[in-house]
Amino acid sequence: MESEEISISLYENEVPAFVEAELERLYENIFSSLEKFRVEGTATNASTYVVRKGAEVITVFLFRRENGKVEVLNQAIKIEEVEVCRFADAIFSAFKSVTVITFHAVQTTIRKLPFPYQRFNCLEDIVLTLPNTSQQYLASLGKNMRRNIKRYMSKLTQSFPSFCYEVYEKEEASEQHIRDIIRLSSARMAVKKKVTLHNEEKTERLIRLVRRYGFVGVVTIDGRVCAGLIGSHCGANYASHVVAHASEYDDYMVGMLCYYLTICECIDRDFKEFHFLWGRSEYKYKLLGVQRDLDHLAVYRSRAQFLLNGDMVLKNAFKGYGRQAKRWLLDPKRTDSLIGRVAIRIADSM
Repeated sequence: MESEEISISLYENEVPAFVEAELERLYENIFSSLEKFRVEGTATNASTYVVRKGAEVITVFLFRRENGKVEVLNQAIKIEEVEVCRFADAIFSAFKSVTVITFHAVQTTIRKLPFPYQRFNCLEDIVLTLPNTSQQYLASLGKNMRRNIKRYMSKLTQSFPSFCYEVYEKEEASEQHIRDIIRLSSARMAVKKKVTLHNEEKTERLIRLVRRYGFVGVVTIDGRVCAGLIGSHCGANYASHVVAHASEYDDYMVGMLCYYLTICECIDRDFKEFHFLWGRSEYKYKLLGVQRDLDHLAVYRSRAQFLLNGDMVLKNAFKGYGRQAKRWLLDPKRTDSLIGRVAIRIADSM
């Protein structure tokens, strides 16, 4: 019976040494890794919540407490209702000034809590559960996708005999390769008349992350980077951060081939999941990705505190309904019509 007892530890403004390995073991997710928090600067002055069942650690959350609010740093992981309740009980008991707790971009199925709460969809992670072999994966793709992969791979290698695809892990990935892929991505955004998200600060952060968890697929022709996928793997889960290709190879579907080849590499290395991450791009589903909804969750100490945090309540409501409206507007059933095209413009402005 002793081994079944639940014990909770709070480390205020401290991240104990054992936490880094436990986060990786429990979640195998780059967005719940200590290194990701360090790179973003959120690990500074963070506190730690640990649940043990007997001697075994079963839950680890990092959080920041400021101005009566607790923000959980872990993201893109599944959190059960019992874990939310247990954490809220512990935080509200330990810190009398805390009135609200927030989780962002987590997968949860909660339906009822002993506290007032708001929950709304904020992101989606498109996830491919990897089969045992690359041959199984190719066979499971749709007929058109299988044909296109074989056709364009043959066309590419025949047209460019110097074509080469290689994977570089962690320190093996050169900074130049990373910057070349980001440059291609920014160029693609410029063609679409969109502002790139890759400024120097974010590029440096990504380089740091790659040094620890990197898994970068690089396509070269005549020694020049023409496509690439910057990703990371934590445990057996792979996350795709940036994918791009040079526009002169549009007729060879080289971006899709880079995705396919990287997925096959992940399968060969016995990874469990391939995360395409945010955005409902059609190609992710064609590569057999399945949508996992990620929610924002705000848990309030009491009904009175729900009312006293009216600014947060209204902001969350606005974001939640705005997100619902955007998803409705971007429904694939509408995007082929004139109304659908207008809807896309409205959604972009939102």
